[in-house]
Amino acid sequence: MSETISIIVFLSTLFLCLGLGVWVGAALLATAIVGMALFTSAPIGDSMAVTIWGEQSSWTLTALPLFIWMGEILFRTKLSETLFKGLAPFMKGLPGSLLHVNIGASAVFAAISGSSAATVATVGKMSIPELRARKYPEHMIIGTLSGAGTLGLLIPPSISMIIFGVTVNESISKLFMAAMIPGLCLALLFMAYVACWSIVNRGSFNPIQDVDVSSLGRRLADLLPVLILIAAVIGSIYTGVATATEAAALGVVGALLLSMVQRSLSWSSFQESVLGSVRTTAMIMFILMGAGFLSLAMGFTGIPKALAEVIADWEPPPLALIAILTVFYIVLGMFLDGLSSIVLTMAVIEPMVRAAGFDMLWFGVYLMIVVEMAQITPPIGFNLFVLQGMTGKDIGFISKASFPMFLVMCLFVVILVLFPGLATWLPEVLSK
Repeated sequence: MSETISIIVFLSTLFLCLGLGVWVGAALLATAIVGMALFTSAPIGDSMAVTIWGEQSSWTLTALPLFIWMGEILFRTKLSETLFKGLAPFMKGLPGSLLHVNIGASAVFAAISGSSAATVATVGKMSIPELRARKYPEHMIIGTLSGAGTLGLLIPPSISMIIFGVTVNESISKLFMAAMIPGLCLALLFMAYVACWSIVNRGSFNPIQDVDVSSLGRRLADLLPVLILIAAVIGSIYTGVATATEAAALGVVGALLLSMVQRSLSWSSFQESVLGSVRTTAMIMFILMGAGFLSLAMGFTGIPKALAEVIADWEPPPLALIAILTVFYIVLGMFLDGLSSIVLTMAVIEPMVRAAGFDMLWFGVYLMIVVEMAQITPPIGFNLFVLQGMTGKDIGFISKASFPMFLVMCLFVVILVLFPGLATWLPEVLSK
C-alpha cells in the first residue's frame, strides 16, 4: 500500500512539473526532492550531492560530449552535399530512386553524429530541395526522412546508447557492436518499404533523370573521406584498439581534418560547433542528474524492488513482458523525448528485464528501436518538430506521412524478438 501511495505521489509531481513546462532535468530533481521529503528520513542535501557527483563522474560519459562535438563539426561542413552527390548515382536503378538517398544518407550520417535530430536536419537540408525539384510526393519525402532519421539513435556511435550503457552498467563497446547489424537491417527494411511503395505506385513521380552515372569512381571518391572516418571510429572500437572515449576523440580529430581539407569550417562555425556541443551536453547531463537522484529516491521508498517482486510473482512470459514494455514506451514517448524516457524508467525496468532473463545487450538494441518510434509519434516527437520547421507542413500531415515508417519499426521489433541473434551474434564473435 505504501508503495502505491509513493508511486501516485511521484507520478503526480512529475507530470505536474512537466505540464507546467518545467525543464525535464529540473522536474526530475523536484520530484525526487518531494519523494525524499515525504517518504524518507535521509538528508536530502547530502544524498543529492553524493548522487549527482557519482552520476557525473563516470569516465564512460566523457565519450558523450566528444561524439556530440564530432557531429556538430560535420553538421557545419559540406558533408550533406558530398553525401547527396556520392550516393545518388548508386540509387538510380532502385525502385524509388532518390528516396533511397534519404535513407542511405541518414544511415551514413547516423554513424558519425549519434543524434537523431542532427541526422534529420542535415540530410533534410540537403535532400528536400532536390526531391521537390524532381516532383517526388511530399508525404514520401517527409516519411523517409522522419523514419530514417531515427537511425541516429541506433547506429553507433549512438548518444542514447551511451546513456543506456552508463545507466545499466553495460559495456559501451559491446552495445555498439550489438547495434550495428540491427541498424543496417532496419535501414534495409526502410528501403524495402520504399521499393514496394514505388512499384505499387509506379508513375506517381519522376525517376532520376539528371543524375550523372558516368563517373561512379569519382562519386565513390567523394564518399571515401566520410567512409574512412566511420571505419576509423567504429573499427577502432570493434577491434579493441580504442575505447569508446578514445574513439570519440579520434572522431573529433578526423572531423576537424575533414573540414580543413574541405575548407568548410570557419572560425565562427567552429565556435558554433563548440557552443552547440556544450549546450547539448549540458542538457543531457542535467537530465542524468535528475534521473540519478530520482532513482535514489525511488530506491529509498522500495518502489523498484516492489515492482520487480510483482513481476516475479506474476511470472509473465518473455513475449508478454516485451509487448507490455513496447506499448509502455510508445505511450511514454508521446509525452517525453527518448533520452528522458530511458533515464527516467531504467531504475524500475532494469530489474524486471534482468529477472526475466533477457540479454541486456539485446534489450539495449530493442529499447533504442522502441524509443525511435517515440521520435515520430505526436504530440512530442522531436523529429516531427524538426521536419515541421524545415518543410512548413503541419504536424498532422507530418505524423500521417511518418506512420508507415512507424509500422516498419513495429515489424522490425517483431523480427528482433524472433531472431535475437541479430543483436547478440556480433558481440559474441568479436569478444572471443
